[in-house]
Amino acid sequence: MANDPWFQELFAERLGGAKYGKGTDIYKFEKIKRAKRAALAAHPERRLLDFGIGENDDMADPLVRDELKREVDKLENRGYADNGIAAFKEAAAGFMKRVFGVALDPATDVNHAIGSKPALAILPAAFINPSDVTLMTVPGYPVAGTHTKYYGGEVYNLPLREENGFYPDLGGIPADIRRRAKLLVLNYPNSPTGAVATRDFYRQVIDFARANQIVVVQDAAHILLSFDGPPLSFLQVDGAKEVGVEVHSLSKGFNMIGWRMAFVAGHPKIVQAFADVKDNCDSGQFMAIQQAARAALEHPEIADRIREKYRRRLQKLVAALTKVGFQAKMPGGTYFLYVRAPRAGDKQTFANAEAVSQFLIQEQSVCCVPWDDAGPFLRFSVTYLANDEKEEDELMHETIERLANLKLRW
Repeated sequence: MANDPWFQELFAERLGGAKYGKGTDIYKFEKIKRAKRAALAAHPERRLLDFGIGENDDMADPLVRDELKREVDKLENRGYADNGIAAFKEAAAGFMKRVFGVALDPATDVNHAIGSKPALAILPAAFINPSDVTLMTVPGYPVAGTHTKYYGGEVYNLPLREENGFYPDLGGIPADIRRRAKLLVLNYPNSPTGAVATRDFYRQVIDFARANQIVVVQDAAHILLSFDGPPLSFLQVDGAKEVGVEVHSLSKGFNMIGWRMAFVAGHPKIVQAFADVKDNCDSGQFMAIQQAARAALEHPEIADRIREKYRRRLQKLVAALTKVGFQAKMPGGTYFLYVRAPRAGDKQTFANAEAVSQFLIQEQSVCCVPWDDAGPFLRFSVTYLANDEKEEDELMHETIERLANLKLRW
């Protein structure tokens, strides 16, 4: 095309090659944003009830913010952190011991990351060659799969179905896929389904990994938001450390979503490979932030308070959605409620969850996220903005009123 820049033909095939930027597909989150803007324009008098937000609604604890303020003025924190400071690694190891009873060597078994997203992007670089396979659960966070494809690998999706407790069917993976698979990426507590792992499930995963010589990457971003009992780490189960690593984030459990702090923990050789690749990707998180994160990890009671807030909100949302017909129940973890989408409204039927999501925004300015990967489901988040319980209750009351007007059917 005459209007294309001279380098249009130079884009890598992983981005679409010469067709980069010419596609017409719209990512579902962009569709949601557009629908929200249209609803606000069409009904400025109607407040948007936004249950689509996937990030904490509050700031980090004052203890953590005060630590950052102190550390930011220290000369020794001015430089590159490279693969992390010892104080943070020691705090991460101490946190794993205190909360999960897992013993780790901070020098060899732990490495920091600038958030769990970069960690999940970097790990495929340590293992994936062209034609290798990464096993990914869906619905889920796609980053490790995206980077697998960047390296010429393939992604084999494992649907998380309600009838299977939202666990992947490892036994149903074809032999050819198992032979070529190098990574199995898990995420428990699971986003968006809210399912939590059990020891028995993790034992099955470990046996599967050993039998097929596959490395396990367990994304534990929501682990501190576990509601059915004490949080369970993959590394607590015998043999887990021999087959993989777990990625921990401070975002969800400590209200540190913008601070970009995480750590990879597990088998020292995998951690070392991660660190080697990471060393060629970044120069480490700002040391003052690492020190503030250290302070957070030394005070897990901060996460206890955050968990109880989201437990309360989820209980209220379960009650509200149940009143209008959803089959809603408390998730085992995360701050998401994953519910089957309705089949129809008063005068229309819905082809999929995305159609329901768009309908709810357009008709009643109620925003949630659709997932159609393993059946039609909607994800409602309780990270909405509310200053106190009175405002939470008012929001639930208004949600019930608006959704009841739609006469949804399942």
